[in-house]
Amino acid sequence: MVEPILKVEEIHTFIGKHHILQGVSFAVHPGKVTVLLGRNGAGKSTTLRSIMGLLPPSQGTINLKNRPIKGLKPYEISRLGIGFVPEDRGIYNLLTVEENFRVAMLQEDGKTRERMETIFDIFPDLKKFWKAKAGNLSGGQKQMLAIARPLVNQNELLLIDEPSKGLAPIIIDHIIDSIHMLKEYTVIILVEQNFYMASSLGNDFYLFDDGKTVHQGQMEELIQNEELKKKYLGISG
Repeated sequence: MVEPILKVEEIHTFIGKHHILQGVSFAVHPGKVTVLLGRNGAGKSTTLRSIMGLLPPSQGTINLKNRPIKGLKPYEISRLGIGFVPEDRGIYNLLTVEENFRVAMLQEDGKTRERMETIFDIFPDLKKFWKAKAGNLSGGQKQMLAIARPLVNQNELLLIDEPSKGLAPIIIDHIIDSIHMLKEYTVIILVEQNFYMASSLGNDFYLFDDGKTVHQGQMEELIQNEELKKKYLGISG
């Protein structure tokens, strides 16, 4: 069996006095999109921030390719090859598209330029608006920039939080197509409330409830399981 690129075991995370994650465990395997699902407040976004060291867990383990990363600083975790696309996108609106990439770039060499060409193939709008201020882009283009920016570095794992948020259905379809293309270049963990997007992209899923992982399996199973969708996602029919 292929070893997971990331393994999270029994992590507990507090925000202030609030015990948000209460024993989250899951594994992420190469070549797959792993989707974290659950109602609002279930702990999905906190899990991504815990992996990145932005909300360090108080208990449990997080291993990247069998290397412990819990307790490292966020910039140290990032430099080990994990990219993060936060729910609020985190782009610099007053900088151009080019400047947003340069801020994220660890070094500029031949491999970096090759990755930029790949980014332009997947997100041609970013090349078209290369010199435009990021704040002047459409919502969909801003999301493309947010997703593409971590790929300027050699990131083997990409954490994407709610990429469909605030986007029209036709733009969501475009983002789905783009993420399908990204699967060739990086492993993806996706947090997504939009079940259409999640089920279109996901290979493996984990269901969250009250800060715990409560069910896991292959996405095909969840698509067919009306009981699980109703109980943990509020989806019926």
